Amino acid sequence: MLSYIKGKIIAIGEDALVLEANQIGYQIRITGQTASLLPGIGQEVQIYTYLYVKEDALVLYGFLSTDDLSVFQLLLTVNGIGPKGALSILNVIAPNPLRLAIMAGDAKAIAKAPGIGNKTAQRIILDLKDKCKIEGMSDDGEFMDTAAFNPGAGVKEEAMEALVALGYSASDAALAVNPIVVTEAMDTETVLKKALKNLSLM
Repeated sequence: MLSYIKGKIIAIGEDALVLEANQIGYQIRITGQTASLLPGIGQEVQIYTYLYVKEDALVLYGFLSTDDLSVFQLLLTVNGIGPKGALSILNVIAPNPLRLAIMAGDAKAIAKAPGIGNKTAQRIILDLKDKCKIEGMSDDGEFMDTAAFNPGAGVKEEAMEALVALGYSASDAALAVNPIVVTEAMDTETVLKKALKNLSLM
């Protein structure tokens, strides 16, 4: 099993790159997001890989972080989701927002990926919700100290429900509310106002 490949970039396309390592050129399927983050041609890069074995071909899928790779592999555990579908999802929604969408039950956000319908998105949520537990995440997508998220959980939930009622997606509502540290003196209205301010900055 290939865990990663470190080598020189020979070519970069919208959905693939060619990486030379030990005088061997590897064609690796990637997302457009990954392509935009790669250094230029001739530069060295380390790509974490997943080898997909088919009857008539061997296909390499590559990612810049182990987190991206782990989410890709998690998506593959869902019945009906193959490497192409998993890559399509990660092409439109990054790992942390995807986790939030799954936890919030936001099928619409997941279904934005080409080839992923609402039924498939619902299946992803059903299969992965228990595997994507997030205690807390900052508004820039980084994990935060989970101790800050225990107080006021009910108030946060009410604020998220209010945001959804206002027309925001469940995942956007969660992304706006999660960073707020709730004190005993704060009520739902206060949290909601802070969340709306966060949304205006997103």
